[in-house]
Amino acid sequence: MFARLLALVSLLLLTQASFPQHSAQRSQTATREVPETCPITKASDHPFIPPWPYPKVPYPGGSWFGTDRLWISPPEDGTWRGLGHYTPTDPTFRQKMQWWRQGYDYHTEPKPKLKVTGKRLDAPAPPLMAEANNVIGPPPSMMVGMNIPMLGCWEITGHYEDEELTFVVWLSK
Repeated sequence: MFARLLALVSLLLLTQASFPQHSAQRSQTATREVPETCPITKASDHPFIPPWPYPKVPYPGGSWFGTDRLWISPPEDGTWRGLGHYTPTDPTFRQKMQWWRQGYDYHTEPKPKLKVTGKRLDAPAPPLMAEANNVIGPPPSMMVGMNIPMLGCWEITGHYEDEELTFVVWLSK
């Protein structure tokens, strides 16, 4: 019984020790698959820190990018892999992304003024289609559902009143 328990504990510790290495290898693999001609937006050494009461740390695998007038949490490695389709008959790739703005209030603005556009940089393609809705929070934010016509290098820009925020992401299988 003791031998089985010792083997199980050893296996658990070995598995946990290998997670960071596997994650780093996956990130390096993702970066290698991105062509040098695609100027992806990667995590900064000095990332934007959102003002209070917004979280100081983004979701795992994301990094803060922008200003207190408009910010997002794009992927640290600049890639979106394995996106699904919105419906089984829809050929576009679906991604949802949260956008924040200091002072955004869903009570006074139930339909966000945020407009998101996107164009493929590495080949001709139709533009992406996007629609913004509010997220009650706390704290409140704007959720954008994007339908992206094809894989490749995409420049995505959010427009909110007089603010603009642009990032570049690589979409792959």
